Order: sequence, then C-alpha cells, then structure tokens
Amino acid sequence: MRDSVLATEVLEPYAQALMSLAQSQNLMEPFGENVNALLSLLRDSEDLNQFLESPLVPPDSKKAVLQQVVGDQVHPYMKNFLMLLVDRRRIQFLGGICKQYQALLRELNQTVLAEVTSTVELNDEQKQTVRDRVIAMTKARQVDLDTKIDPELIGGVIIKVGSQIVDASLRGQLRRISLRLSSAT
Repeated sequence: MRDSVLATEVLEPYAQALMSLAQSQNLMEPFGENVNALLSLLRDSEDLNQFLESPLVPPDSKKAVLQQVVGDQVHPYMKNFLMLLVDRRRIQFLGGICKQYQALLRELNQTVLAEVTSTVELNDEQKQTVRDRVIAMTKARQVDLDTKIDPELIGGVIIKVGSQIVDASLRGQLRRISLRLSSAT
C-alpha cells in the first residue's frame, strides 16, 4: 500500500513532469540516457544514496555534490530538475522517479522490459534470441533487457515480462518433474 501511494503521489507526477519537459523540447531519448546514467550512479554508490537521503545534510551541500558528480554529463534541463528535487526535498526519490521515467519512455516507444535471470552472462546472440522470443510474445517493437545472474538456476534462463514468466531454467524443470512425480503417487 505504501509503495503504491508513494508511486502515485511522488514518483509519477515528477516523472510525468520530466517527460512533459522532454517531449516539449524533443529530448526524450537524451533524457532517457541521462536517467540511465543517474540510475547507474545510484546503483554503484551507496554513499551517494545515503548522502542524498539524509535529512541532516543541508540542501546546498546536496546541490554542490550533485553538480560535482553529474557535471556536464547530463543535459542542463536535467541538472535543473535535480536541483528542483533538492529544493522540494524529493531528491531521495530520484531512483524511483528515474525508473518511472524509463517506464513512460518505454510505453511511448512501444518497448517492453524483459527481466532475464540466467546462470552466466548471456552473449549477444543469446540476448538477441531472448529479444526475439519476447517480441513474439508481446508484439512490442523493441525489448530492453535487464539481466541478472543467479547461479542457483543450474542452467537455462527465466524471462519475466510484466506479469508473464517463462521459466526455461533447469531448476524450474526439476521442480516441475518433482511435482509431477509427487502427484502421480
């Protein structure tokens, strides 16, 4: 419940505002690249997350660090958006707002997100095979892959697109065989 309220009250309005700005300036893709870079930055630096989320850190310090960290790597409008989030005390929601923006951009581009879990890193050919399978399943124009590694799968992959899950892992196959054997007795 709390997550859905957070999404509708905070994340969606800010992501929508960012998308409106991007559309009015024809900057949807550059903003998408900026958002990906920001998410990567947040994912790679727990210290930055804690710094931005801390209510004890003054807004001017947060702005100075953001200016230093993002520098000229993001569009000036995106930098202004980050400063606005600091001013409105919403910078701690940056990751969620970025993910919401990505979802809006995917919807606009008729792109779906496929979460792929495998035992080892997929090569380009395997990634393309997964993309082709997801396009056939969803009729989307494009597919973005979010890959994760889980050695406990033993082999194969699990593909999740929205609420659909394709479990082509050895662990899943063994579980299905076990269920069949236990129901047959």
